[in-house]
Amino acid sequence: MHERLVILDFGSQFTQLIARRVREAGVYSEIYPCTISVDEVAELNPVGIILSGGPSSVYDEGAPQLDPAMLDLTLENGDPVPIFGVCYGLQAMAHVQGGEVQAADKREFGRAAIRTDTQTDLFKGIPEGSQVWMSHGDKMTRLPDDYEIIAHTDNAPIAAVRSTKLPHFGVQFHPEVHHTEYGRQIIENFALRICGCKGDWSAASFIEEKKDEIREQVGDEHVILGLSGGVDSSVAAVLLHEAIGDQLTCIFVNNGLLRKGEWEQVQKTFSDHYQIRLKAIDASDLFLDRLEDVIDPERKRVIIGNTFVEVFDQGKMDIIEELGTKPKFLAQGTLYPDVIESVSFKGPSATIKTHHNVGGLPEEMEFEVIEPFRELFKDEVRAIGRLLGVPEEIVGRHPFPGPGLGIRVIGAVTRPDLALLRDADDIFITEMKRWGLYDEIWQAFAVLLPVQTVGVMGDERTYENVCALRAVTSVDGMTADWSRFPPDFLAHVSNRIVNEIRGINRTVYDISSKPPATIEWE
Repeated sequence: MHERLVILDFGSQFTQLIARRVREAGVYSEIYPCTISVDEVAELNPVGIILSGGPSSVYDEGAPQLDPAMLDLTLENGDPVPIFGVCYGLQAMAHVQGGEVQAADKREFGRAAIRTDTQTDLFKGIPEGSQVWMSHGDKMTRLPDDYEIIAHTDNAPIAAVRSTKLPHFGVQFHPEVHHTEYGRQIIENFALRICGCKGDWSAASFIEEKKDEIREQVGDEHVILGLSGGVDSSVAAVLLHEAIGDQLTCIFVNNGLLRKGEWEQVQKTFSDHYQIRLKAIDASDLFLDRLEDVIDPERKRVIIGNTFVEVFDQGKMDIIEELGTKPKFLAQGTLYPDVIESVSFKGPSATIKTHHNVGGLPEEMEFEVIEPFRELFKDEVRAIGRLLGVPEEIVGRHPFPGPGLGIRVIGAVTRPDLALLRDADDIFITEMKRWGLYDEIWQAFAVLLPVQTVGVMGDERTYENVCALRAVTSVDGMTADWSRFPPDFLAHVSNRIVNEIRGINRTVYDISSKPPATIEWE
């Protein structure tokens, strides 16, 4: 069993980033809502605890509070559990120990240069004057007893503190965000130096442990997996196949909204190359007929999701007939961010997306669920895929929405428009790879707009469609910036699209960031 570092979520938008940084240090981490009881945390036997930031003020009525007993937890050897408070987490620690937190005269957001009063423990190896990211409206004005200041900035005289008696630390800034220059090292210092973790958790160790776990769980039973061709379901399919072989059957549905060549490529990769039992169902006409004249993007999603469930259910019945027995398990590519979203201190989102690769299947299907990646982030799944030998064109693939091209044809979805979009998207992606730009981008795609414009091609006037190109860079997908492609590249792509695709006479490039825009257009 690997060492476990527990992160208590006080509602921060950056909590997942803390977990990622801890894992990057080779330490397994899990996120729990701050409302978890002290006894429940004790049962987890954590090697350390991190208290996340949050949007509240500790003195507000109803604000989440830290149970003081959390600060008294001990390790198996009787030593105190190390604790690290981040922003609100620091304020919560101070508040319950007699420190004072007040609303600041002015809020502090953005970069600041940190001055360390000691370069031991938390700040070991951190250069003087390095940049940190501030995001807070309150500040600590009086330290609890037995605490001392270990760092400050020009605007924050108490930027970091530590207990003189216990391994308890806190910072007013956010080390988890990439804007903090040495934030990763600060978190590593806490996990490896202060908590004494070995840092032995890795994708390679995960693979063998998970395969053994799957074999024990499945026994002699059969498993169904909904294969989309994306990173998560593809890597899950290969992992499960290595663990249980022909006890796995994958269902791959063509909804008519796939990228160019994807229907053929997925079958070739998984059925022919990996010899995975694959049931491929071409239901494209059914999906497209039901989407006819539908403009609202939410209605599109509902129709696509409901139709998928119907098709998948029929595929399940066919598999039962072929096998002569009913599969007991359903495998899904659920990732840890999806799990966190459902248990967050903030509560389940009002509109949680149907994130599962199988489209959000109903409970009445009566499967036991296998989610091999429910403890992992996307980058960790990619690493596992590479170790398993999954082709790079799958492992390195940009995120692709469940509704597929259905939400990239803006307005009503028609077969001719899908054909135009497929060709334009294929040119865009192909040229990015040819120019060596694809791996630098978080997500890139083409969008077909419900707009026609006048053009001149040869001696003829045209009145044809507009294609928008979208590409963003991001660290985690929560925020994103538009990609600064070389002008020559954009010109080349535009020329190819307009010259090679009859029906498109104009391309535009989306330079909107997230926020205020979203990455997808629908």
